[in-house]
Amino acid sequence: MKKWLKRIMPAPRTLRENRWLSVFGKLLHDPNLWYLNRRSAAGAFAVGFFMMYMPPIGQMGLAAAAAIVVRVNLPLAVALVWITNPVTIPPMFYFAYLVGSWLLGSSPKGFDLGFWADWHNWVEVMAPLGLGMLVCATGCSILGYFGVRLLWHWYLVRAIRRRRLRYQALTAPAVSTPSSNRQI
Repeated sequence: MKKWLKRIMPAPRTLRENRWLSVFGKLLHDPNLWYLNRRSAAGAFAVGFFMMYMPPIGQMGLAAAAAIVVRVNLPLAVALVWITNPVTIPPMFYFAYLVGSWLLGSSPKGFDLGFWADWHNWVEVMAPLGLGMLVCATGCSILGYFGVRLLWHWYLVRAIRRRRLRYQALTAPAVSTPSSNRQI
């Protein structure tokens, strides 16, 4: 898992030279932002999954700032924000709107393009959407954090078992068979 994550992540130098992230200056030189372990990966998933439910403008900057503040893997946190894209935003945000409407006890509007395109209707949509985005962001963040911790632990336990079996196979006494006891 760690090898795969390292392979897909951009190089630290690439991110340090990014003009949008240059705002953070010397903070980007903290080695904890580039180190990949269970804690930093789980934290990066939590930050990335939380920020993917924030409004699309500035998600990467917010994810980078949060990763720097909580000192988790920066490239992973920023990359996870890209789960939200023009294809995934409408269903994700409509789901958040439905969750917010349910929590507020209001009846949700259908996914009618005319209703959503009219900015006059945004006043009645913003409260359920905002609440739903916050709830979905928190839920995804918690699931992402504990999901990565659980998967990482499962992978490590499996690797230790394999290593133990390999070691036992190497140190086990040779099994004598009837054909190996014959004298020639």
